[in-house]
Amino acid sequence: MTPVELSRTVLHAVRRAVDGGELDVTVPERAVVTEPGPGGCGDFSTTIALQLARPAGQPPRRVAEILRPHLADADGVRDVVVTGPGFLNISLDDQADVLTALVREIRSRGAEYGHGDALAGEVVALRVPYEVRAEVVADAVVRIVATQGGRATVEHGEPVNLRPVPAPEDPAPLGPDAAQWALLHPAPHDRPRITADHLVQREGNPLFRVRYAHARIRSLSRNAARLGFTAEPGPLHEPTSQVSTSQVSTSQVSTSLVSTGHEPTGQESAGQHEPTGHESAGHQPTAHGDPRFGHGAGRPYGDPLGPAADTAPAADTAPAADVDTGTDAQDVDTGTEAQEAEAQSGGAPRRTPVTTPPPPLQTPLADHPRVLALAATQRAPDRLARHLVTVADAVLPFLPCVLPRGEEKPSAAHRARLALAEAAGTVLAGGLSLLGIDAPEHL
Repeated sequence: MTPVELSRTVLHAVRRAVDGGELDVTVPERAVVTEPGPGGCGDFSTTIALQLARPAGQPPRRVAEILRPHLADADGVRDVVVTGPGFLNISLDDQADVLTALVREIRSRGAEYGHGDALAGEVVALRVPYEVRAEVVADAVVRIVATQGGRATVEHGEPVNLRPVPAPEDPAPLGPDAAQWALLHPAPHDRPRITADHLVQREGNPLFRVRYAHARIRSLSRNAARLGFTAEPGPLHEPTSQVSTSQVSTSQVSTSLVSTGHEPTGQESAGQHEPTGHESAGHQPTAHGDPRFGHGAGRPYGDPLGPAADTAPAADTAPAADVDTGTDAQDVDTGTEAQEAEAQSGGAPRRTPVTTPPPPLQTPLADHPRVLALAATQRAPDRLARHLVTVADAVLPFLPCVLPRGEEKPSAAHRARLALAEAAGTVLAGGLSLLGIDAPEHL
């Protein structure tokens, strides 16, 4: 059961309570389902009882107690607990299947994931002033409203009903993508910053993080094809992972470079990291030294990609010790410890359990339909822009564990991780498209 399906299950429980005469309310159009907050329990939580308390004329906790048995009887629900003033905490039969079902839904719907019928049949008339930011926001609203089944028209003249704070200067020098982001990312009541910060390829630039995350996901998909496997939704973990007890070979270094999103050249397969055309031109950032990526010391993530006199050396001038092999020292079994482990196991390779925790991607991916509906109904593209930053920040730390490392063979877990990463890429690409911004294959 996906969060979207669970939201429908909650509404069905409300409808059953209304039909049974237990509640006298109008069934809402949607129910918000989120992860439990402090003091909560289970897999998901909903505030539907608090939402219906005033219309029902009853305390929220009483409404929650009425809804609890209807929810508990639903297929896929293991238990429902009422906490606090009336929060309904829902435990599902198999939480692992929730993420798999979510990934399958995103893969099946593709760019249309998140599209709904919140504005079905409605015509939204936008009246905007003759000002560049108002025009850009209205153009994005037209596309976003269409995702919810509505149609938006744009007119000029008074009285206006869409008037964001104007841009302080012409954003055209930033280029089409950065200009769109500079005008759409801030809330309508905030003055946009028309500065070169939107062009800097650093971690502090939200637009860069979103586009870089998409480009890295596309790179992982290409490298997975080179390794001979494709994405397949499923469990992200496997019981054990065989680790070689020999020292890292040249082929291991080459494969590790692939696992971090690099596309190896002939020199890399020979054990040398020779920058490709994109890297040498300043378009392919590396993850050296970024603690979020699980790598050791080196250049910090977000260093400028272009050459500059006052910045750190570029990737092609970095010392050999700084080359990212995709593995930390503790990930490689070498020397005495490996030999002792092999002797204790009778010569069999040591097996290390995989302990990668579930990624924090489920919540933002599952929340995408709700965010898209809010952006449409509230005429607020900035909600979608900020949501894309949340998705990018959740997926970037996950990417290094997607592909096999060292002498690992592609497994079902690798296919599942790739499917999850590609699902995030689908959301990023679709969101950027709605904002009128290019989603690059290479960056």
